[in-house]
Amino acid sequence: MNKKVTVKDLKSKDYKETWEYQSELLQEIVALKIENRRNDLNKITPNYLLFVEHPHVYTLGKSGDLSNLLLNEQQLEEKGATFYKINRGGDITYHGPGQIVGYPILDLENFFTDIHKYLRLLEEAIILTIAEYGLEGVRSDGETGVWLGVGTPFARKICALGIRSSRWVTMHGFALNVNVNLGYFDNIIPCGIKGKAVTSMEAELGKKIDEQTVKEKILKHFKNLFEVDAFLTS
Repeated sequence: MNKKVTVKDLKSKDYKETWEYQSELLQEIVALKIENRRNDLNKITPNYLLFVEHPHVYTLGKSGDLSNLLLNEQQLEEKGATFYKINRGGDITYHGPGQIVGYPILDLENFFTDIHKYLRLLEEAIILTIAEYGLEGVRSDGETGVWLGVGTPFARKICALGIRSSRWVTMHGFALNVNVNLGYFDNIIPCGIKGKAVTSMEAELGKKIDEQTVKEKILKHFKNLFEVDAFLTS
């Protein structure tokens, strides 16, 4: 079992290019696992965590409803946004500047084979991170992600989660709204959930938040929760 995680900060990177990069990493790990089993080998499988910020983009999960995108092609172009139907779980979401996106590509057989536990630990990393800023993040029953004000008329989502796994290797991940332009969420029914708002750390705290510091806090909690040795590479 390999508990080391290579962390890469991709800075600002196109969504499709990053998606393809994730897929390449996942396929390499899966191929190694297949080779191990076929040839009775015990080669170590690597793990990765990618941080990235995307230009304006809307993505629809494999079980999502296209009607939750409220823009046509021309309107997408006018807003400088792109759209992709992708292979993660969940419905529709938005990624853009001011949002920290994290993509763990982990071989869960290095940790535990429990997707539910994996999602809850990702949520917990975000809950602990925003708690350092005085924000009380919670889970909402039946709705993956991290929320504020659950159980009140002002419930609002601050972090979305959506993943895919193949042979216990994960891809896709979480998107934490830090200084993001929330107006772009008005063009979708976020995650297909009507009547619930989306928020950001900036909106809640009334000031811009240093995104590099937030990444460092996420990584700290990720390392503790997954009990990993994570190191940053360029």
